[in-house]
Amino acid sequence: METAKECENDTYLETVCLLSKLSGAKNTIDVKVDMDEMDVTSAETKATYEEIKAYVLEHTGLQVSNLYIAQAKRECGIIERENYNKAKSEDSRHPKCPEEKKEAILEALKHFVMI
Repeated sequence: METAKECENDTYLETVCLLSKLSGAKNTIDVKVDMDEMDVTSAETKATYEEIKAYVLEHTGLQVSNLYIAQAKRECGIIERENYNKAKSEDSRHPKCPEEKKEAILEALKHFVMI
C-alpha cells in the first residue's frame, strides 16, 4: 500500500509491506538494506528514560521520574507503547510534573532531537 503525503513544499511517499517468514516458499526475493545509507529520523534515535534522567540531572541538578518524562513526552505528541503496569482503578490520580522539571525534560528532548 502506498500513500503520498505533502508537507509544506516536500512530497513523501510511504510504502507499507508485510514481512514474514516464508518457510518452504519457492519464490523469494532477497533484499539487502545498508542502514548506514538510510536517513535516520528523530523517532529512530530516541533516548532512553535513563539517558534523559542523566541529562536533566547533569544540566539542571534536578531528578526526574519516569512518570514526569512520560507526561512531558505525551504533551509533545510523542506516542509511547502501552504501559502494562497500569493502575487497577480507572480514576487513579498521578502527581503532575512541576513546571521547572517539565522545562528541563523538554530541553533534554530537544537535545536528543526528539522534539
